[in-house]
Amino acid sequence: MTMTPLIFVTGGVVSSLGKGISAASLAAVLEARGLRVTMMKLDPYINVDPGTMSPFQHGEVYVTDDGAETDLDLGHYERFVNVRLSGKNSITAGKIYERVIRKERRGDYLGATVQVIPHITDEIKRCIDTATQGYDVALVEIGGTVGDIESLPFLEAIRQIRTERGPDKALFMHLTLVPYIAAAGELKTKPTQHSVKELRSIGIQPDVLLCRSEQPLPDSERRKIALFTNVSEKAVISVVDLDNIYKIPMWQHLQGLDAIVLERLRLEGKAAAVADLSEWEAVVDATEYPIDEVTIAVVGKYVDHKDAYKSVAEALRHGGIRQRTRVNLKWVESQDVERDGAAEVLAGVDGVLVPGGFGDRGFEGKVLTSQHAREVGLPYLGICYGMQAAVVDVARNMAGLEGANSTENDRKTPHPVIGLITEWRTQAGEVQRRSEESDLGGTMRLGLQEQRLKPGTKARAIYGQDVVAERHRHRYEFNNRYRTQLEDAGLVISAKSMDDLLVEMVELADHPWFIACQAHPEFQSTPRGGHPLFIGFVRAARERKAGGKLLKEATA
Repeated sequence: MTMTPLIFVTGGVVSSLGKGISAASLAAVLEARGLRVTMMKLDPYINVDPGTMSPFQHGEVYVTDDGAETDLDLGHYERFVNVRLSGKNSITAGKIYERVIRKERRGDYLGATVQVIPHITDEIKRCIDTATQGYDVALVEIGGTVGDIESLPFLEAIRQIRTERGPDKALFMHLTLVPYIAAAGELKTKPTQHSVKELRSIGIQPDVLLCRSEQPLPDSERRKIALFTNVSEKAVISVVDLDNIYKIPMWQHLQGLDAIVLERLRLEGKAAAVADLSEWEAVVDATEYPIDEVTIAVVGKYVDHKDAYKSVAEALRHGGIRQRTRVNLKWVESQDVERDGAAEVLAGVDGVLVPGGFGDRGFEGKVLTSQHAREVGLPYLGICYGMQAAVVDVARNMAGLEGANSTENDRKTPHPVIGLITEWRTQAGEVQRRSEESDLGGTMRLGLQEQRLKPGTKARAIYGQDVVAERHRHRYEFNNRYRTQLEDAGLVISAKSMDDLLVEMVELADHPWFIACQAHPEFQSTPRGGHPLFIGFVRAARERKAGGKLLKEATA
């Protein structure tokens, strides 16, 4: 088996330094050098996947084409690199231990004592090989920070890989914090020194250091760090705080990070001599020099933790980039709408988006948001739960179905316009079945599925094609028993599943721009391409701000 050169990205001192963004940015530069790149995330937590974890703790759950519920860093990867990832690119300690225990129960280990070394580490290495096979280079991010007890098996596994394959097949890149102490007026390198010392104590000597700081690293501090950590001075890279994450690939390239990596892994012969970063330069230019700006309200229940809606926020910004428009986000707690009223809370915004979610807390605020947007002509984009809230609004206030609700929130509702889906067919043609007793983890309609758009609808005009595929993550669906009643009341069903059984998108014909979808289109939006729904939504917000005037296209 041909061994793909691997770049292992670890972190130290504190979490949330930006390992995922740093790794994705380097991958983007390597891709711009003509290499076929893939990425992978190894998370040390014992959960099998992030699907049942609270968004307040872990941020959004990102979904891949194959329906894997993954860490949000996979969203960064797909936004920066032209690669479609899958469940094999997101591995947790829970998955590793689950697989090893299952093998032990089957007798695969022939009665041997099952231990962290070699059984757990071998399984980790096997997963890395499976996910990275067939590419010119792969970046593998290790979650958490060095020193976390649960990350030790992963660090041991990558240490073994370096020993087995040699330095030209495995490179260690370590991200640390270089804090600025205002009282002393100095950048302090000691945390980085200690972080590398901890890493070296378990047998890993970093080849490259990414030093996160508020300001560029002075040459004197770079030399000091190099001396204390046994890292080449040119491989001590300054990761400065930037106002735009899409500048990071250019910043890394400016410091020669890609050249260092290509030299260490002996990939100069495969790579182009010059990195073509023109697409990223265009993205940054459109962001830095907009011709318009709009304010979009995002009405949700996890707004206190912005990472819970990371892909939604990025997709909105991408929609603006494609037409040189700055998108300002107003985060609105849906319970505030219940308390203060939609008219007051949403005053002055140019559009409103209601994202996905679960549970009844704040749901009535989302229904009120839909009603307000519908009645005053405010552009509305509903995603997943946002579509279900719109359906409940239409059922109650246009079709006269008093008490209409989702059975997720009220099992005794007289009009269950949204209900639990118990059976459906996957993209591969397999029949899936669920019930109220099913486990929460991995039991939703998940992954990429095709839908057919209705001719003559806004949705069909926006996408410009009859069949599209979007990623799903939800357990409840539009109740088909109410299709006719709601259509008679004015709801337009603009997209359905290929077998005609599931409602995928709805809209209002007599509204400037009111569209809601059951899927999560934000998972396929990128800064270089955007997504048709978000581009159309931002354009509608611009037109509302301009008093309903049609605007000339201005693309990035």
